[in-house]
Amino acid sequence: MKALIDVSKWLRRELAPLAFGPPVTHVYNPLDYAWAPHERYLRQFDGPREVLLLGMNPGPYGMAQTGVPFGEVNLVKDWMGLESPVGKPDPEHPKRPVDGFACARSEVSGARLWGWAKATFGPADVFFGRFFVANYCPLVFMEDSGRNRTPDKLPAEERAPLEAICDEALRRVVAIIDPEHLVGVGQFAENRLKKVVDAERQVGRVLHPSPASPAANRGWAAAARRDFEELGIALPPAT
Repeated sequence: MKALIDVSKWLRRELAPLAFGPPVTHVYNPLDYAWAPHERYLRQFDGPREVLLLGMNPGPYGMAQTGVPFGEVNLVKDWMGLESPVGKPDPEHPKRPVDGFACARSEVSGARLWGWAKATFGPADVFFGRFFVANYCPLVFMEDSGRNRTPDKLPAEERAPLEAICDEALRRVVAIIDPEHLVGVGQFAENRLKKVVDAERQVGRVLHPSPASPAANRGWAAAARRDFEELGIALPPAT
């Protein structure tokens, strides 16, 4: 929808002047070089939503490649039906190249989240009829080694202006989507939702699908179903 596209354009513009120091050496913003598929994602799956799912920030093989939150390449192409040209970040980390939809690596978190959505709801339009998935921060932070650095690990003087901008963008997204349920994918996203939204709105969280999580590795889809049901979010029967 145009309103969500306007929020992404505002976010891209406001984040552009921010600077980040060591140990961060490279910062990718998919809202720049992967704008085409990001805009298609917002246009294709528009409308009001019952549930907003919020992630933290992109992974190097997900949104960093496709412009779609948790955007594992194959599921974005084959299940969502989205594929558009993707450019290159400048500068590009030699250990974290952006190949767009030609990326041969699969992001585990994205494969788990979108794989669960496909297995649970079937066609993408059915899932997106009730759910919308966004990231709190669109930036990817990388160290010289290529290691990912999450926003919560940034120093306070860098984190404060970043959070001020991302909080405002999140307020605008919530106002547009007007969801009944606001769900953080992990504790960080849950905490940002609690800070930003009105106290009367229901905020909860589901387990993050990261491969760094032993609980997620034991069976993320089943854990997520339990989390959603505890939040009062009805799901189709498990198959």
